[in-house]
Amino acid sequence: MTTKRPLSFLRLALLGDAAASAATGLAMAGGAGLLDGLLGLPEPLLRYAGLFLVPYGLCVAFVGTRERITRGAVLAIVAINALWVIESLAILVGGWVAPTALGTAFVLFQAAVVGGFAVAQWLGLRRDARLSPA
Repeated sequence: MTTKRPLSFLRLALLGDAAASAATGLAMAGGAGLLDGLLGLPEPLLRYAGLFLVPYGLCVAFVGTRERITRGAVLAIVAINALWVIESLAILVGGWVAPTALGTAFVLFQAAVVGGFAVAQWLGLRRDARLSPA
């Protein structure tokens, strides 16, 4: 009888990020025309961000489902997530968009979630000793 090993903290953080990224990307890309007025964010910004998130989520899922998760791949994901948080905050403080209150809340919420995934992935990377060095 074989028993499944529980998922590692790192793997859970990657798979959660993958699911959230892909789902948010599909909603943003598919619903950009409906969301722009509600959020006060430009339709092209929503659509292109969504079109980035779908393949990004698939790439993160690929990394998270490998038998051996590589350190370099996780570091790249953490860096991209950190950059996403910085850019999300920059569009709010830079005055490049004029979001509604709901749009501001959306940008701040998704930045907090992405930042949380980055921290979880970083911590998981430090805890998981079975990582390949590449």
